[in-house]
Amino acid sequence: MKIIGLLLVPLTSMVVLWGVITAVTATESLELREYKTLWTNLRHPAYKLINEIQRERLVSAKHLRHMAAQTAVETQRSRTDAAEDTFRRLSDNSKDRSEEIRTQVNAVYTQLSRLDVIRGEIDTSLSDRLHAVESYDAIVDELFGLHRRVALIDDIPIYEQSRVVIDMSYAKELLTREQAIALGPTTAAERRTFTQIVGNRRFLVDQALGELDPPLRDPQVALITSATYQRMRMMEDQIISGRSPRDWLSVTEELAETFRAAQMRASANLNGRADPVADQVLARAYLLAGTALVLVIVSIWFSLRMGNRLSRELGALRLAALEVAQERLPHVVGKLRRGERVELPEVSVASTTVEIDDVGQAFSTVQQTAVEAAIGQARLNEGVGHVFRNLARRSQTLLHRQRIQLEDMQHRATDPDALEDLFKLDHLTTRMRRHAEGLIILSGATPGRGWSRPVPLLDVARGAAAEVEDYPRVTVEPMSGQRLAGPVVGDVIHLVAELIENATVYSPVHTQVIVRGEEAARGFVFEVEDRGLGMSAEVLAELNERLASPPEFDLADSDRLGLFVVSRLAARHDIRVTLRGSPYGGTTAIVLIPAEHVADPDPEPHVKEPARPMRVVRSE
Repeated sequence: MKIIGLLLVPLTSMVVLWGVITAVTATESLELREYKTLWTNLRHPAYKLINEIQRERLVSAKHLRHMAAQTAVETQRSRTDAAEDTFRRLSDNSKDRSEEIRTQVNAVYTQLSRLDVIRGEIDTSLSDRLHAVESYDAIVDELFGLHRRVALIDDIPIYEQSRVVIDMSYAKELLTREQAIALGPTTAAERRTFTQIVGNRRFLVDQALGELDPPLRDPQVALITSATYQRMRMMEDQIISGRSPRDWLSVTEELAETFRAAQMRASANLNGRADPVADQVLARAYLLAGTALVLVIVSIWFSLRMGNRLSRELGALRLAALEVAQERLPHVVGKLRRGERVELPEVSVASTTVEIDDVGQAFSTVQQTAVEAAIGQARLNEGVGHVFRNLARRSQTLLHRQRIQLEDMQHRATDPDALEDLFKLDHLTTRMRRHAEGLIILSGATPGRGWSRPVPLLDVARGAAAEVEDYPRVTVEPMSGQRLAGPVVGDVIHLVAELIENATVYSPVHTQVIVRGEEAARGFVFEVEDRGLGMSAEVLAELNERLASPPEFDLADSDRLGLFVVSRLAARHDIRVTLRGSPYGGTTAIVLIPAEHVADPDPEPHVKEPARPMRVVRSE
């Protein structure tokens, strides 16, 4: 699955790339076709609305100059309202094409809503001619902003020509502004505004003519070079100087109408150019998409074929490796531990891929190396066990002789201080004997200490406490009279002593270690409780896992030899040892001895010895 996943990454990338190429080219074609739709629903109605607003602005200026009757104003306003309704109705069909277009159309709606306010100011004579003209100008400027926004298209030649045509249309708008301002005598403020508009219009015309294509530029050049246009320029200069030409209105009306017709023809020409370009782009999109699709299909077929072959070969290699790891090597290691001879077949994988075949050979080499390492480790462990056992046996022999001498010296001693020192040496010897037995347990052998008859469990607990260095801190509480079977007495004493010693080492010196014992449903339970700092839940869980399932002895883990010895002894006699937190903040070790090792109390009462190091008889 991972190989298929790796193959899917480039394949998915190719499919995505194919989709992107197809989407981009198709989108480009659709955008070119959408250019015509936007012309029909936005730009053409906007041009018509601009023309009607320009006429209303002129007739309003005439009315303020008392040059037009109120009926003419009302008639033009009705035509403007009709053009506005048409614009609103058609723009609703296309304004949601993009967020930018929707924002611009809403801005136009906002300006158009001011028409009633502008008309009211004119009717009540609250607005002079210049203010009225500028109010209409704001509406027209917003409509031209819509033109520029809608004219954006991915085809650069069409966009550039469309932008220039819009500039020429705006030059015609500036001409109509001049026309409205210069009706009759002008004030100084009106002449300043008029001068700015004239300069802007002439700049736009001069700049746009150089950028238009010949089919679009020739009609504009014919208009600019006409006698009427030149006469209009002379009149502009006269108005700027403070005079009022008589034929200004008629000349500018003729030019404005000529400008309008020329701009509408240019816009229609550009709109017609978009369809052939869109067809070319769409054909290119089909060609690219088809070629890319063929390449994607071939790539998918080849990749899946190679991927399936690699997957089959790697699957066979995986099964062979799992067989080596889960069956062959454990079986071989088990034979080696039993001292049997082993033979290993090579890992064989039928593969036509050199690298996979090399990996199979490498697994065979690894298998052989692992077996050799296991043989070496088994020999090392056996050698270490022999060393531990030999050292422990020698130490036991010396300690046994030392105890005999100490016992003889204790019988002959009369000085109390010397007798006390002898008892301390005897206690030290007892501890040394326990450590020697620990080495024997680590080697895998069984210590020689044992009893022939059952021993009261209270004496077992006292004997374990006596083998600890800090035994005065240990309190063995009274317990029932059950007895422990003789063959397991030595191991249980050793086990409990290790737990008591851990409790004394890991708790403050001024605290007591309590040893309790009581009968349970499944045997007998010892509890060793200290009042130290305790352990976290994670550490307790780890130690309980080790105690329940004794691991192989690790020479590097020498800090926990006591717990390792405890787990070995517990496993030998089916004893369950559990660690848990103590209510006093320390740790409690619970030792559950199975019922088969526990006998009923001795019916014959006998005198208990005081809590001191136990004297035991070796049976070697």
